[in-house]
Amino acid sequence: MDPSVIGLFLVAGLASLFMAWVIGAGSSGATPFAPAVGANAISTMRAAFIVGIFGFAGAVVQGANVSEAVGRGLVGGISLPVTGVIVVLAIGAGLMAVGIRTGYPIATAFTVTGSVVGVGLALGGSPVPSKYLQIGAVWLLTPFVGGGLAYAIASVLPRADVPERYSVAALAALVGAVLANVEFTYVGPGTTAGSFVGLARRTVDFAMVGPVAVSGAVALSIGVLVWWDIRRDTAGGLRRVLLALGSLVAFSAGGSQVGLAVGPLLPLLDSVAAVPMAAVLVGGGFGILVGSWTGAPRMIKSLAQDYSSLGPRRSIAALVPSFLIAQLAVLLGVPVSFNEIVVSAIIGSGAAVGGSDAVSARKILVTVGAWAGSFVLAFALGYGAIAVLPV
Repeated sequence: MDPSVIGLFLVAGLASLFMAWVIGAGSSGATPFAPAVGANAISTMRAAFIVGIFGFAGAVVQGANVSEAVGRGLVGGISLPVTGVIVVLAIGAGLMAVGIRTGYPIATAFTVTGSVVGVGLALGGSPVPSKYLQIGAVWLLTPFVGGGLAYAIASVLPRADVPERYSVAALAALVGAVLANVEFTYVGPGTTAGSFVGLARRTVDFAMVGPVAVSGAVALSIGVLVWWDIRRDTAGGLRRVLLALGSLVAFSAGGSQVGLAVGPLLPLLDSVAAVPMAAVLVGGGFGILVGSWTGAPRMIKSLAQDYSSLGPRRSIAALVPSFLIAQLAVLLGVPVSFNEIVVSAIIGSGAAVGGSDAVSARKILVTVGAWAGSFVLAFALGYGAIAVLPV
């Protein structure tokens, strides 16, 4: 291979690694445990350490779907060249770094998706309307679904006629049932992806053991365990549920966000067969882990102040829909903004606490404007860069 081509490959790899670091250092590495820190359930540095570990695990075992969508599903008819990949990653990471520096809520999914589509169309690729409709629907519905679920949960948790040992246990059971059906790499037959429900059915090898029965058993077991723990120690039980949810949200963040860093590299793997997909996901997960350990503590501490007024119950209300939406995005292979997911859940949970007075209409408009502006700016920069640079 020509040395100049090798050099470009290395630059693209470094840009992808930097993008993964930015993701880990940004909201994806900070939001999962910010509620726990705000509720004084865990220290900032320990939270950064744990979120890095779970983010890495999620990237490795759940990152393939979104990576494929970003790398090969947004523009048809072409394969991004090395220069195009570098442009995409430079725009995405650059805008995210500016957002972290200035405090503006720049959404990773919006910037990467916009730049990939802009670069791809500028190179003569064809649009993929079906995928755009799917992505647009998820982006549009996320604030309403996430915020609505958080509002509903936060409205129930403080009610005297619904004890927490029942309400929180029911939420934990729901999360357990979903987790049992989520697909993980290497859990399926051979080295394919599969769920723990499928693994249990293959292990038991009994035709009457259906997915509903296995899911129900997992949900019941987790629900009873959480019920017993909260009944024995209410404050401690809520804290442990909050930490468990934070870990699951961090895992989901790794699985949904790593594709934004390594997805643009996938077209290059077609010409470098020696580099397997698993190695790319491990590299992206490592970048997220380092970003979480080195860059996330400051943002965790900052975001924790927003959560401190919510307390553990409302924080649980924000994390449950965040986990569910993130896992849906992973299943569909849709690049989704973790910033959008969690901010929507915070708004819904906060509205349940203080009503409309607790929600700043101006702040919401600024945030939504930043999300939309991120996509438009990234698209324009990507399209314009290809028009100027020799590819």
